[in-house]
Amino acid sequence: MLKHRRFPGRLPSSDQQFVIRRANPKGATKLIARERFRDRSAQERRADTAFLAALIEHFGDEPFERGNLDAGRLSWLLGREVQAVGKLDPTSYEQLLRVDMARAEASFPELFADEAPDFGWGDDEDDDADED
Repeated sequence: MLKHRRFPGRLPSSDQQFVIRRANPKGATKLIARERFRDRSAQERRADTAFLAALIEHFGDEPFERGNLDAGRLSWLLGREVQAVGKLDPTSYEQLLRVDMARAEASFPELFADEAPDFGWGDDEDDDADED
C-alpha cells in the first residue's frame, strides 16, 4: 500500500480522518459511491471540502493511487468529484483515481474562490512522524 507522504492525516479539531496508517490484512475496504444528502452535519460537509482541497493541492488533476487514503472519505466524493481511471476495482489499494476539476469546482466553488478556506494544516506539520 502506497503511503501518501505529507498528505493531511485528518481534519484538525475533529475525528474526521483522511488516511489510514496500515493496510488491512483482510484486504482494502471497499469504495462505494455514497449519496450526499442535504441533512449531513456541518462538520461532515467541512471534512468533504477539506479532503477535496487536500486532494487538489496534493495531486491536482493528475491520476493518483488510492494507497492509504481513507475509503470512507473517498466514498463521499467517488463518482462525482473523484473518478476512477479505467475500470474501478473498489477493493484495490493500487486503484488509480483522478479529481474531476470541473465537477469539483461546480460542487465546491469555495475551493476555487480568491479567498480559499483555511483548514488549519500547516506546512510544518508532519502527520507521518509516528507511523511504522
